[in-house]
Amino acid sequence: MGETERTAPAPGRGWSRLGRPRGGRAAAVLAPVAVMLALGLWGLDRGTVWRDEGATLQVARRSVPEIWHLLGNVDAVHGLYYLLMHPLMALRADETTLRLPSVLAAAATAGLTAAVGVRLARPRVGLWAGLLYAVTPFVSHYAQEGRSYALVAAGAALATWLLLRAVEHPSYGWWTGYGAAVAVTALLHEFAVLLLAAHGVTLLASRVPWRVWRGWGCAAVAACAVLAPLAVVSRGQSEQVSWLRTPGYEQARALLYAFAGPGDTVLAGTLVLTAVALLVPLPRTGPLQLNAVALPLALVPPLLLYVAAQRQPLFLDRYLLFSLMGVPLLAAAGAERLLGLLPWRRVAITAGVVAVAAAFMAQLPAQERERLPASRGDQPALVASAAGKLVRPGDAVLFLPHYERRISLFYPDRFTGLSDLTLRRSAAASGTLFGEEVTAARLRERLSRLAPRRRVWVVWDTSTVGTRWFRAQRAEFAKTQVLDALYREESTVYVHGGAVSLYVRR
Repeated sequence: MGETERTAPAPGRGWSRLGRPRGGRAAAVLAPVAVMLALGLWGLDRGTVWRDEGATLQVARRSVPEIWHLLGNVDAVHGLYYLLMHPLMALRADETTLRLPSVLAAAATAGLTAAVGVRLARPRVGLWAGLLYAVTPFVSHYAQEGRSYALVAAGAALATWLLLRAVEHPSYGWWTGYGAAVAVTALLHEFAVLLLAAHGVTLLASRVPWRVWRGWGCAAVAACAVLAPLAVVSRGQSEQVSWLRTPGYEQARALLYAFAGPGDTVLAGTLVLTAVALLVPLPRTGPLQLNAVALPLALVPPLLLYVAAQRQPLFLDRYLLFSLMGVPLLAAAGAERLLGLLPWRRVAITAGVVAVAAAFMAQLPAQERERLPASRGDQPALVASAAGKLVRPGDAVLFLPHYERRISLFYPDRFTGLSDLTLRRSAAASGTLFGEEVTAARLRERLSRLAPRRRVWVVWDTSTVGTRWFRAQRAEFAKTQVLDALYREESTVYVHGGAVSLYVRR
């Protein structure tokens, strides 16, 4: 039997256009989904949120008008995510429920990464790419976080898959779906609009016909038009990210390790496989070639954001999670070039899966660290727990700095019955994240009116109180001066990142 006869697709409903069983294609997509689900659910409840997750927790519990009020002042860039999380938090407002959408989104992204690999190459390439995506510690980090980044990555992966379909079968329906996917993804986080630049480079490198450019251009313009109002509003709220600094070598290096590492061994292996994929590209099986899709996706958004951040610092690795899927696609293509030399197909598939498993074991310490309570920096639950054990209903409380009030918003049951000495308007009523505070003079008046035996508790951030930054905050420093003039510190309980101090009348 000749080579043409052996590789020609067999007729029947169980075979794809590439001559591969559809069951094999489904397995190649579903296996990464299952692995990502297992990794996402492993250690999902860390016993605490961190400050960004806590913002989701407390904002999503507000009413829709209260959320809308907030977005006019701060956090407009996360507005759609808060509104999507609102009905979920109404059902059950706990940390596990908070993170479940991210777990499901990461699983969907792993499956879509595999689906893209299957469509651009063959099932085993998609299988390896999806598994590589799933075992990346950087992916696990955001798969287990109650923020929008895993959902943004899922939206970008869906848009990329829809782009393939629209290029293969240009029609109003496919381009509408593509434009809608890009628009919703960008509304979840506006930097995802950089996906359009990556896809534009893909089409340019692929030399697609004019009708494809026309359909893509209409979809891109529509998505940008949808995003424009959010971009205008969020620009007026740029003070929220004023703490970011101009990125340099260290930020670029950290992103490289996040995408292709984190260990040196795994990084070296990924770079070698990527180089093989670029030097010996897989044959083009349709209108688009794998490298033309994966390389712009992995490089174009990070490069554009890095360059733009030299003028206005806005560079964070989590903003670029949606670009990561390009890296495992390239690595899988390189693996196909090497393992494809093996004489038996099943041996090649197994060898690739074993290689992914070895990469996972090499990164297991990093995976375990992601599931520790201290993996995100602060642990508000420890401070809330310490306060809950000490305070009694009727006591008074003061937060230093004012943003430490977030602990009472994240875990309100620990602060039930306490009088907030500096609160003028609640966070929900004022349309802010932490509420509006009274002046130092008003605080002095409130403290003076307290009964002599009434206890005052100060919940404070040990990383900022007493620092040069804190002394430069006139309103915050004035609160400490008023408190010290009338009360003295009697005892303090320290926990990771915070403290709870008892003050009594002098």
